[in-house]
Amino acid sequence: MIDEQTEKRKSSFWRELPILLGVAVLVAVLVRAFVLQTFYIPSPSMEHTLNVLDRVLVNKLVYDFREPRRGEIIVFEAPSQWQSGADGEDFIKRIIGVPGDQISFKASENKLRINGVLLDEPYIFKNEAGEQDAPADEDFDVTVPPDRLWVMGDHRSASGDSLEHYQDSDKNVMEATIPEDSIVGRAFTVFWPVGRATWLSVPDGFSAIPDPK
Repeated sequence: MIDEQTEKRKSSFWRELPILLGVAVLVAVLVRAFVLQTFYIPSPSMEHTLNVLDRVLVNKLVYDFREPRRGEIIVFEAPSQWQSGADGEDFIKRIIGVPGDQISFKASENKLRINGVLLDEPYIFKNEAGEQDAPADEDFDVTVPPDRLWVMGDHRSASGDSLEHYQDSDKNVMEATIPEDSIVGRAFTVFWPVGRATWLSVPDGFSAIPDPK
């Protein structure tokens, strides 16, 4: 004797399966486009916070609800002057200064100074001998323009960032900074390889930095 209810359930499942798969694909596409996206790290510019081939998860919605903050690691579409030839090339750096911030460096202090306060940066790259990169390779003093961000890599000696482009552009702060609206999102966790999985929180040193006057 055939169980009609069981037969109906089986046939209903197979009819609905393509719809369920389509919905799953649509949700995945929408999440990737508007909410979360994965990125891999192609260069050593953020070592050892992020190593080459690490994979990070990026929140693409967060800056729709608030402004970017110092210390956050962001993925952004590089300005044309920064690109190596790939149109729409994405970079990943740490936000050091937000609009209005005065950022300076003196070799005698060996620390960045933001709005008059020295910034502690324990995350800056160290080599196998424990020698740490200098926060910058020459003295400078800039004020971040409105709607722009000053960004730097944690591996300062291997990073094509705001300081390098400030130097290369004959101290043009507009070319050295990135527009806020170029941000793709905030990288908030390393998820691969599993052994390096960690949250990418804002380092404590940034909490001491006052708002610009």
